[in-house]
Amino acid sequence: MAEFENIILEQSGGVAKITLNRPDAANGINLAMAQELLQAAIHCDEDSAVRCVLITGNGKMFCAGGDLKSFAAFGDGISARLKELTTYLHAAIGRLARMDAPVIIAVNGVAAGAGFSLAVSGDLVLAAESAKFTMAYTAAGLSPDGSSSYFLPRLIGLRKTQELMLTNRRLSAEEAMAWGVITRVVADDDLQQVAAELAVKLASGPTRAHGVVKKLLQGSFGNGLETQMEHEARYIAAMASTDDGKEGVTAFMEKRKAEFTGQ
Repeated sequence: MAEFENIILEQSGGVAKITLNRPDAANGINLAMAQELLQAAIHCDEDSAVRCVLITGNGKMFCAGGDLKSFAAFGDGISARLKELTTYLHAAIGRLARMDAPVIIAVNGVAAGAGFSLAVSGDLVLAAESAKFTMAYTAAGLSPDGSSSYFLPRLIGLRKTQELMLTNRRLSAEEAMAWGVITRVVADDDLQQVAAELAVKLASGPTRAHGVVKKLLQGSFGNGLETQMEHEARYIAAMASTDDGKEGVTAFMEKRKAEFTGQ
């Protein structure tokens, strides 16, 4: 497994944990971190042993977004360098979204800008009670990146997304849950344990079926009813012939807990 400077990648059983690791810079995303996130995402996508991914931040903040200090250092080349940075960041988010393994985000503090965007790209998003969420982009004269203009309208609707992006309204963890931005609010001291337990639970599940759930939901806004149902029909038929599908049906008939292998 590759060694990283700006993130930590750990693997235990079926769970891969990615920790944003620039606490002295509020875990801001610079070019190097974006590159490492892509490398970690590719590793998780390629390793069949990875059946759930957990992403969190080191320190008091989840991620303050793009590292504006590093942006300023780009000078006149900032446009080209940001195109490079977003290429890595967006490819990482795309790999995580498209892989079979569910992605859990554990937001341990402020999630701003690209940190907010990264958070909402997860399949399940847990937030500490003290967490805060703000788009923040236009406060720096910038526009959103990192998938938020795709995921937020689908999660919370256009009107709420417009408010977040145009006014930089800050949401508490409870407000974020009420709006539908996140899945669950957890006590600060319990966040990492709850997230880890959920990751272990998902990693023991039918990984290929989890991947189908992700695919079906990603396509549902672009498909008509009949098209979506055709995808459902084909996928459920395919899953029924997998080892996990057969095990799930057999376990139900035998009134026991299914033992899934991800195959």
